[in-house]
Amino acid sequence: MSTNGMTSWAVDLKDVGAIYPFQGWEVVLVILGLAFWLMWHIIQTRQESAEIESDLKADRSGEETKAAIDRYY
Repeated sequence: MSTNGMTSWAVDLKDVGAIYPFQGWEVVLVILGLAFWLMWHIIQTRQESAEIESDLKADRSGEETKAAIDRYY
């Protein structure tokens, strides 16, 4: 199966050019990867912030937290 149109490797590769699949898509793939990475960080930060807020609301007095810390002293 050929992804670059070559039928034989018995050629001088310096005359062939790029020999990998999806040639010319590098910029698009980098932009998509960067967008995915940024969106993942945004979503992750929002979820973690919501989790921290719910934990803070669940124990406003801090007694449970103080008791957990004091167990190790």
